[in-house]
Amino acid sequence: MIARVAVVPQPPLLVPELVAGPDPDVAAVRAECLAVAARLAGAARHWIAIAAADVPEPTALGPDAAGTFRGYGVDVRVRLSDNAEQVDPAMPLPALVAGWLREQSGAVEVKTWLVPTDLATADCQEFGSRLVAESAPDESVGLLVVGDGSHRHGEQAVGRPDGRAGVFDEEVRRALAAADPAALLALDPDLAASLGAVGRAAWQVLAGVVGKDGRAWECTHNALLIPFGVAYHLAVWDPL
Repeated sequence: MIARVAVVPQPPLLVPELVAGPDPDVAAVRAECLAVAARLAGAARHWIAIAAADVPEPTALGPDAAGTFRGYGVDVRVRLSDNAEQVDPAMPLPALVAGWLREQSGAVEVKTWLVPTDLATADCQEFGSRLVAESAPDESVGLLVVGDGSHRHGEQAVGRPDGRAGVFDEEVRRALAAADPAALLALDPDLAASLGAVGRAAWQVLAGVVGKDGRAWECTHNALLIPFGVAYHLAVWDPL
């Protein structure tokens, strides 16, 4: 049973060793992510993470897996559980972030499910439903949903700025703030892809999880930060 849902972004800058010197914007994003992760660990110390990556089909990592941020500049190693030993140098970024947040918050383990970034909405919903159906009803787990919004905001955009980014990420923010799975399922995959919003598939898997779960949910924390042209969504959902 899902005890709590936490939504976080996946910037490597969360890891202090990867950032050269203090930066107030970085500090704000890191503090928000750590606070959300701490709340998830407060509800359940065993986690399931959902994220999108360059995989051909839904793929599970861990919990007995480890990785490194070496590809992002420094060999900072993370483990998806305390039992993990063998380091995968190619572990995808969202799994690294999930492992790092697990370690920082004191959670026991995080099994990370990676879904294709272009997974169709119906397939995202179906996969979320399957996750609920396959989970043990008497086991309390935290659900960590990892992914960024558009990277096309303003002059700091990673790609060229796109005026649609603001409207898109405001729709995501409202859907998360309302704990509204239908609104998440209404997000346009093609628009999300053109805006670089890699979190879209993970958010729609979340919608499938909540829809199958059957309980009513409320958002108890919500934030949208856009410090570097990239939208970072954070939220906490609790069952009513």
